[in-house]
Amino acid sequence: MITISNLTKKYGDKYALNDLTFDVQEGEVLGFLGPNGAGKSTTMNIITGYIAATSGTVTVDGYEISENPIEVKKMIGYLPEIPPLYLDMVVWDYLEFVYELKKVNKEDKNEHLQTIIDMVKIDDVKKRRIGNLSKGYRQRVGLAGALVGDPKVLILDEPTVGLDPKQIIEIRNVIKTLGKDRTVILSSHILSEISAVCDRVIIINKGEFVAEDTPENLSKKVGCKKKIIFTVSGDREKAEEILKNTHGVSNVICVSSSGNSYDFEFETEMADEDKRKLFFDFAENEIPILMQKESEQSLEDIFLSLTGNKEEVQEDESNI
Repeated sequence: MITISNLTKKYGDKYALNDLTFDVQEGEVLGFLGPNGAGKSTTMNIITGYIAATSGTVTVDGYEISENPIEVKKMIGYLPEIPPLYLDMVVWDYLEFVYELKKVNKEDKNEHLQTIIDMVKIDDVKKRRIGNLSKGYRQRVGLAGALVGDPKVLILDEPTVGLDPKQIIEIRNVIKTLGKDRTVILSSHILSEISAVCDRVIIINKGEFVAEDTPENLSKKVGCKKKIIFTVSGDREKAEEILKNTHGVSNVICVSSSGNSYDFEFETEMADEDKRKLFFDFAENEIPILMQKESEQSLEDIFLSLTGNKEEVQEDESNI
């Protein structure tokens, strides 16, 4: 559905995007990740035709954006991080305005708009002024505007930013529903949201492609260390000392305790002989091992491992 080839965007001598290439399949929900200043918003703005690329091409359903901008824009619904709403307008009037602006040709305009309103659950506020709505409802109105005309492609830039947990879950469920019959690109800093909603993840950093795969497969690609949860009973200080002195064990943390039992989390690259030694060290010190399980690699860990961005402060691309 979307093909991005050798996409480059320069501001003076600075690269916001540098030779970026990837595809998005029809009917796919794609998570688009990267630290601040990575080039996510720049990429989405180029796909939507809001800004032009310095070089490279973007093709949407066979139409190249620079050659057929109107055809491409007809197929795209775009929700930027801050929805461009007219706060003095009533919700229904705003959606009618968007309908006319997009030159949508539907047999029944009112039925089309009501279907969208029901989908994003704003029927109870459709006769209210947008400026009087909460941030969560404004975000939904912006999403409704993006859906006017029933576009094949949805591009959502931080759709849940600033929302409370209940609103995040509601918007997430709407996105899941929309992804059943549309192609969706979702940019978010809430990495658990990406894991819950997206079929595939693409990570960029400093305007360049870093990695892509399903959230489940990314950890295998980057070779992140395994994390183990160890529950033991007995002397906490001695248990921690044994773990820290075991070859192949690092970043030992006591994450919880209950009575005389302690849960330790640590990263490991232990060989089989190290595992045997660890077991006998605990036995010799009369510290029973009550449980051992592998902790799932979080998308946050993968993200930081790939971007190397835990401490680095990125320059915001909007200031380039």
